[in-house]
Amino acid sequence: WIDATFANLGSLVRSGMPEAWYTNLIVDGVIAGLGGIIIFIPQITILFLLISILEETGYMSRAVFMFDGIMQKFGLNGRSIVALVSSGACAIPAIMSTRTISSWKERLNTIMVSPLISCSARIPVYTILIGFVVPKGHWGVFNYQGLAFMGLYLLGIVAALVSAYAFKKILKVEDNNSYLMIELPQYKPPIWKNALLNVKEKVQTFVLEAGKVILVISIILWFLASYGPPTAMKEAKLEAQNYIEQNDLQDVEAENYLAGKQIEASFAGHLGKFIEPAIKPLGFDWKMGIAIITSFAAREVFVGTMATIYSIGSAEDESTIVNRMRAELNPETGKMRYNPATALSLLIFYVFAMQCMSTLAIVKRETKSWKWPAIQFVYMSAMAYLGSLIVFQIFG
Repeated sequence: WIDATFANLGSLVRSGMPEAWYTNLIVDGVIAGLGGIIIFIPQITILFLLISILEETGYMSRAVFMFDGIMQKFGLNGRSIVALVSSGACAIPAIMSTRTISSWKERLNTIMVSPLISCSARIPVYTILIGFVVPKGHWGVFNYQGLAFMGLYLLGIVAALVSAYAFKKILKVEDNNSYLMIELPQYKPPIWKNALLNVKEKVQTFVLEAGKVILVISIILWFLASYGPPTAMKEAKLEAQNYIEQNDLQDVEAENYLAGKQIEASFAGHLGKFIEPAIKPLGFDWKMGIAIITSFAAREVFVGTMATIYSIGSAEDESTIVNRMRAELNPETGKMRYNPATALSLLIFYVFAMQCMSTLAIVKRETKSWKWPAIQFVYMSAMAYLGSLIVFQIFG
């Protein structure tokens, strides 16, 4: 509903304003950025409401106690289990939930590894790429593609625990590990006023603090994808118009083709081509480079970007995107551009990569420094690159 509301608001503003750069800024930068902030509110609200209820009833104390022994071995805390489980939905509320951890070192460790747990934003990417890698079929009652899907989640969990153990050894923070001293209260009905006040505080903190960073980065990404060197953009537009006239494309097809050509000529397109030599050993080309750059806004943007690049227009029809990608040929080798090795490499990349500006914004908010989100971005990107490189070199 929120997504549809902001889409309708954008259409309304665009139809009521002249076609100009400031209209695109308002619609594609500001309104889209605000939508990217507001769309997280239901997840944050529901998650913290459930956590507050569990705390109020006395259940959470027992869950924390049960997991503390296991978590301590990885440099975490019993309360870290709340963040790790919550990350399956979204890392943002999960990182915010670490405030209950009294030890700064254990809290920081939890913050650094929580984004490795596969969140809901990765699902669209997994859905498209698993179709390239895993054939349809069943192993007993289990679906092959379903098992692969579960395997990606398990890989994220293992990566989070291994990284937590590494940070336990590496982090030099003036704070010793805590000893869990926790009261196990009697089970009782929740005090709803306390629960709702806790939820209100968490939502306000996210919107007012992290929201500012998300909005700024959203506008920057819009600029990179919408503008480029004037000569290149003009040539791309003329080339697209000539192709549209020669092939008599209709309104929607013409608009999609023009959008694909313009994003190729944009600053994001130039960045994609600039990083192509670095990502080529992973099996990626400049088109995937653009998708990787734009999906920094949110991982699921990968699907929409690929749809734009291939002039499909609608990111909802995933089978169309898959078929278009299957038909892509590598001009150097004449073979399929997107083969199972490429898709598997990209899957591994998205399991590990920190492709979420919102998460980085909230890490900055919780740690009160850009140091830790920078470290988090670097180490997760390194894991993603090395993991993809190994996979593609083995299976490519």
